[in-house]
Amino acid sequence: MPRKVMEGIVVSDKMLKTVVVNVTKTSRHRLYDKVLRHSSKYLAHDEEGACKEGDLVRIEECRPMSRLKRWRVIEVVRGA
Repeated sequence: MPRKVMEGIVVSDKMLKTVVVNVTKTSRHRLYDKVLRHSSKYLAHDEEGACKEGDLVRIEECRPMSRLKRWRVIEVVRGA
């Protein structure tokens, strides 16, 4: 089964080897046909510490690394 991959913006890099990534998803309402935006925050493992606040990053699902950290940073798509 393939791992989930998402793109989002880094909103916090204050922790050691961990970043908080805000992922925005869009969906369409079935009845009213309006585009809705949903955002979620994920804790992601950043081994090199390369991510800074405001970067657009791609994250991938992985094994649980701590109580809340289940994602890993694959690459920095665009710098801040």
